[in-house]
Amino acid sequence: MEEFKRIHVVVMDSVGIGEAPDANDFDDFDVHTLGHIAKEMNGLNLPNMGALGLSHIEEISGVQKVDEPLGYYTKMQETSAGKDTMTGHWEIMGLYIDKPFRVFPDGFPDELLEKIKSFSGREIIGNKAASGTEILEELGEEQLKTGALIVYTSADSVLQIAANEEIIPLEELYRICEYAREITRDEPYMLGRIIARPFVGTSKDTFKRTANRHDYALKPFDKTVMDTLKENGLDSIALGKISDIFDGEGVTESIRTVSNMDGMDKFIELLDKDFHGMSFLNLVDFDAVFGHRRDPLGYGEALQEFDQRLPEVFSKLKEDDLLIITADHGNDPTYKGTDHTREYVPLLVYSKRFSKGQELSLRKTFSDIGATVADNFNVKMPDYGTSFLADLK
Repeated sequence: MEEFKRIHVVVMDSVGIGEAPDANDFDDFDVHTLGHIAKEMNGLNLPNMGALGLSHIEEISGVQKVDEPLGYYTKMQETSAGKDTMTGHWEIMGLYIDKPFRVFPDGFPDELLEKIKSFSGREIIGNKAASGTEILEELGEEQLKTGALIVYTSADSVLQIAANEEIIPLEELYRICEYAREITRDEPYMLGRIIARPFVGTSKDTFKRTANRHDYALKPFDKTVMDTLKENGLDSIALGKISDIFDGEGVTESIRTVSNMDGMDKFIELLDKDFHGMSFLNLVDFDAVFGHRRDPLGYGEALQEFDQRLPEVFSKLKEDDLLIITADHGNDPTYKGTDHTREYVPLLVYSKRFSKGQELSLRKTFSDIGATVADNFNVKMPDYGTSFLADLK
């Protein structure tokens, strides 16, 4: 098949499709993000993903199993030692991560906090897993009075520092976060991201996080397919938090988004642009707003909203475009705790060139996507992954 001029990879953050064979090793039992959401919703209305073959991967309540799918379909198994956002995305782009990023659901060690306190000259409050809005309601007023740093985490490998911009200037907050980044790159902390979380307001009723958030991520441990595209003069356009996940490596253009629907707006606008290479979109609300907060109904509505936008995407795709829809891990909102879940992820592949879709073989690693992208653009293949380009007819 002739080379696709543009490949669009859309990651539905955390939309798993059933427990992986090694799920028990991650303390995940009977997890199924899509299946359990569909059950809670009394069926999901996803006609467009259904038309691509979603229920042929695994039957999802409410999603029709069409006679002739328009896309190629299968599921992918993660091989890396983790179930977090960075591990999933890095593997999609051709890396294998053998050491999991550390998570601290019970708070960070005193020795780490003492280093941050000593460097900043400020006290620390919080030090627990919490959502960004909840921690401001609980501790924002105390932060205003004391000038302390609000340190918190989540189910991800992340240390977040929140501070009111009127109390701690952005430059100071960023400097503290840069220090925290430097001392947590390696063992025993091995944190994926440090995030500055500035906010404004005078009371818990008026606190609001600002757009001055800044992420300090680890750089990928090796070159990814994104780097290879960039080095060969091809486009590697990052939408949503993709640039943060890769710490800007291999990115030729970064487009920020504020929500799933804003992400779809920006992606659909991008389809009008003439470029040669890959676009890479992350839709984070599935995970951050609904998965971690264990909201299956909100998650289900968000899935249906995404599906409703797909006809806009289809209408703008050209004959030499390839669309790949997948996920980076699971986050079953009906499961215990707030952590991600170790699951297979769906793989839906569509182009107007296809006469009809069919099943692809089970993918043994997420890196098969990166390998396919590299194969299409005739650049150096990643060390991991097997291209499925030749199977697309």
